[in-house]
Amino acid sequence: MANMDSDSRHLLIPEVDSEINPGPMNIQFDSSDLRSKRPFYIEPTNIVNVNNVIQRVSDHASAMNKRIHYYSRLTTPADKALIAPDHVVPAPGECYVYSPLGSAYKLQSYTEGHGKNTSLVTIFMIWNTMMGTSILSIPWGIKQAGFTTGLCVIMLMGILTLYCGYRVVKSRAMIHFIHHINETDAVLSTNDSNPVICPSAGSGGHPDNGSMIFYANDTGLQQFEKWWNKSKTVPLYLVGLLLPLLNFKSPSFFSRFNILGTVSVLYLIFLVTLKAIRLGFHLEFHWFMQTEYFVPEIRFQFPQLTGVLTLAFFIHNCIITLLKNNKNQENNVRDLSLAYMLVTLTYLYIGVLVFASFPSPPLTKDCIEQNFLDNFPSSDILSFIARIFLLFQMMTVYPLLGYLARVQLLGHIFGDIYPSIFHVLILNLIIVGAGVIMACFYPNIGGIIRYSGAACGLAFVFIYPSLIYIISLHQEDRLTWPKLIFHIFIIILGLANLIVQFFM
Repeated sequence: MANMDSDSRHLLIPEVDSEINPGPMNIQFDSSDLRSKRPFYIEPTNIVNVNNVIQRVSDHASAMNKRIHYYSRLTTPADKALIAPDHVVPAPGECYVYSPLGSAYKLQSYTEGHGKNTSLVTIFMIWNTMMGTSILSIPWGIKQAGFTTGLCVIMLMGILTLYCGYRVVKSRAMIHFIHHINETDAVLSTNDSNPVICPSAGSGGHPDNGSMIFYANDTGLQQFEKWWNKSKTVPLYLVGLLLPLLNFKSPSFFSRFNILGTVSVLYLIFLVTLKAIRLGFHLEFHWFMQTEYFVPEIRFQFPQLTGVLTLAFFIHNCIITLLKNNKNQENNVRDLSLAYMLVTLTYLYIGVLVFASFPSPPLTKDCIEQNFLDNFPSSDILSFIARIFLLFQMMTVYPLLGYLARVQLLGHIFGDIYPSIFHVLILNLIIVGAGVIMACFYPNIGGIIRYSGAACGLAFVFIYPSLIYIISLHQEDRLTWPKLIFHIFIIILGLANLIVQFFM
């Protein structure tokens, strides 16, 4: 057997140096029980650590990898009788997580209870991470479901996604090994100072411009509308703004502006509160009958809201990373529950105030747009400021998402996340072009959110947590019929949530 000291040497030999990229790519894990960890296997190419260092597997690492595979093939993975000895398993500082596309991210050694964040900070981190553009479509979703049905659906979806998130958190303690991976406008208002518009009343479709509140015979405004059209010209302007940002080598600059997400949400809360105070509440309750100005309390389009909420409550792919930074690990479940409660209350607050204060009459509740900011004219200064906040928020998030795509695709294909400006530019043109095409031909934020939310949620919210729990219980001979039926029912709900989106 090889000497323990020699086996503890570094497994990876760096070839190039690069600037340090702190923050979002760091992944942490629990190193309290190394004997229960089985590292991924990866071909010796395209290994990228969090510092953007392209590395090659050394001969020593290759030999150790063969030893690990030898131990893992002596028996089934579930059998702990033959687990690789400690000196064969890499040290905590030399463990990596590998994606199916070939990129590897170095793990930071972590001991339970030594996180830096208090429970309060952890709760608001989860809240801030979950808050996104979905919040703009919550009032529209309530309108589609009916006021009473919408409130019930928001609370039930919050509970269901919380339970699935709870299963993700608990999966850390249940999975003791890692499997091998091979691979126009009609304008009406309640008063002169607080106009609210119905953009789709005149066109019967999505709003092209909020500026149509003005008279159409104004030549100057007609020229403005010609050059500033949300589905025809503005997406092209954004190409010139966003494309250069995607070409940055490191995204660390943009990660410093995550606070803009919190500021945007807080400002939206302030905006809808102020508008509700000025406009007042306009509600009538009709359970099944739609009137001229009000929608029924129960509508069969409620699955559109469930699709939006699946994305609105989606955090399951990063919840373990967020909670591992919690100083008090025993409070993880409590803090996750409080964060979900805070998110649910935020959605309820925004949705209820916008829906209830929407002036009916003279406008019908069906005029509530998929992006509720479209119900305010372009002359409304407060809503204009909200759009500016959201623009700056997207300008910081978009380059981060583009960087992740670059790491996965270019790193796997060329072995370098920045092979040349030409390669990066081609990839970014494809990314931006897809967004522009969507903005021009399907500018429906509610539709995009509900389709993408239902599709991603099927895998990450409903299937993976439930399957992991079922498999874990089966391996431990603790699986019972009630638990099996309940979690299969959750998977069926997720599948039905996706399928029904295409019939709404």
